[in-house]
Order: sequence, then C-alpha cells, then structure tokens
Amino acid sequence: MISYKNNKILTIMENKEFSFKGTTVNGFLMLAILLVLAIVFGALFGFYVNAESPLSFVSLTCMLATLFCFKGLMQLEPNEARVMMFFGRYRGTFTHIGFFWVNPFINTKKLSLRARNLNAEPIKVNDKIGNPVMIGLVLVWKLKDTYKAMFEIDAQTMAGAAAIGKDVNNIMRAFENFVKIQSEAALRQVAGQYAYDDTETNAKELTLRDGGDDINKQLEERLTERLAMAGIDIVEARINYLAYSPEIAAVMLRRQQANAIITAREKIVEGAVSMVKMALEKLADEGVVELDDDKKAAMVSNLMVVLCGDDTAQPVVNTGTLNM
Repeated sequence: MISYKNNKILTIMENKEFSFKGTTVNGFLMLAILLVLAIVFGALFGFYVNAESPLSFVSLTCMLATLFCFKGLMQLEPNEARVMMFFGRYRGTFTHIGFFWVNPFINTKKLSLRARNLNAEPIKVNDKIGNPVMIGLVLVWKLKDTYKAMFEIDAQTMAGAAAIGKDVNNIMRAFENFVKIQSEAALRQVAGQYAYDDTETNAKELTLRDGGDDINKQLEERLTERLAMAGIDIVEARINYLAYSPEIAAVMLRRQQANAIITAREKIVEGAVSMVKMALEKLADEGVVELDDDKKAAMVSNLMVVLCGDDTAQPVVNTGTLNM
C-alpha cells in the first residue's frame, strides 16, 4: 500500500495481522471436562497398577495427555491480545475477552493494547544555530499491530536480556525501551531543525519556544515514521521541558533580560510622548498658559525626564521672588 504525504511517496508495509480462526472452546466447560478426565484416568491408573495390568500404561498415558491439555486454557482482559503461533508459524491474533481453551500445541504470547506513558528525561541537543539546549517530551503510545510488534523487530533481545519469554510485563518493558530510544532520536531530529528562540537572523522563523502545536505536530510525525515498523501507534507527543543548557543559561538569561528591558523602555517612551502631546494640547485648548517654543521645549524635556525616569520625581515649586 502506498500513501502520498508532503509530495513524497511513503511505502507502508502491508498489514500482515489477522484474527485467529482456529478452534476455541469455552474455558469453563473445558476445565470441567479435563478435571473429570484427569480424575477418571488417575483412578484407572491406580486400579490397573494394583492389578498389575498392562492397561496401566495406557491409563497413565491418557492421564498425562489430559494434564497436557490444561496448557490450552487461557484468559484475556479488555485491551489485551494473544499472538498465536503453531510450531513457529503465525496463526493469527486472538482478541476475544474471556476464558477459553485452544489447541495446547499452539504457543501464545500475551500483549497489552492499553495506552502507556513515556516521560522522557531531558536530553542535551544542539538547536539550528548550534546552541546547546535541554529538551524533553511526554509521549502516549499503544500497540496497534501485534504482528509487527512481535516479528518485525527483535522483541526478544531489544531489552538487553537474552530472552524475555512470555511474561507480558517483560515484553512490554522491551517495547518501552524501544520507544524510548526512538523517541530520543526523533526529538534530536526535530530540535536540530529550529532555533531555541528568536534572533536577529531568524526573527520570522518558527522556534522551539514559540512553535507550540506546530513543533508538537512535527514531533508526532517523526515518531510515527520511526515506530510504525513496530506496530506502535502514537496517541500524543508533546515537548514538556525546554531550557538552555546550564553552560550558556546565564548568558542567555542576560540576553533575554536585555530584550525585556528594551521592550519595556519602548513602551514607556511611547506612552510618555503620548502624555506630553496630550498635555500641550490641553494647555493650548483651555488657554491656561501661553508657551513659546523655548518654554515648550523645556516643558517637554522635564516631562520626558519625569515620565521615563526610574526614580520618583521630586518637583521643585518656584514661588517667585520678593522685591524689597
């Protein structure tokens, strides 16, 4: 199957998963039958052994076969699945909820289809302009294709152990380790395409700090591409931690503080000019006092100093002079 995305042709592996179509029996019914047979054959074996009859071997064989049939009993909870294999051959995925009995020669491995969280520890990466940043993500994922999960990747050894067996917890921990490694790789790929913050050279470009949903969407796409081979579906992926690396954090903090001060000063000056203009217009309209150009300039200078200064103004009141 071929899909088209961003003018690129992406070849997607054919879905090889299918439902198990073998014989299944109600587990409670089969359990009762097997218990009865085990008791009957056990009693027959005891009787024929005491009687020194050759039928004791037949009854023993039947009892052992009955005990072996108990291996076919299995149960499934909601959002769980079992991969069914018959002497190494994939026979389908069993997803029915309940207690069942199947051919005891079928080897089964249980997988969890429930959503899982990955809260990755922040890692150090270089952004687009080379600044080292610390970035982390939170990821919600779940298994979607059991065939790919079990047979397209090395699920037996990717956890670092020689084998993980049939225990569902060990199997899912192996997948968690695979998801963690691939998520870090995808995070490095996305973070390296963008700058941490706006600079003079990328004032209009998307950045990690202001990208928001756009960055998270691209992160989901990269993760989907990497984890599709393992049959893993990405529910949500978001950057949950972003900061400059400690070795440059202090310098970058001073730069951000300088930018904030400049922005604040611009607003103060803009407001002061507006207030001075309003004051001159009010004085002229109401005829409070007539000012020539020199006095207007002196008044504008004094008002700008008062309005733009950091310290509280201390006005000096001129009461005039006394002529003796």
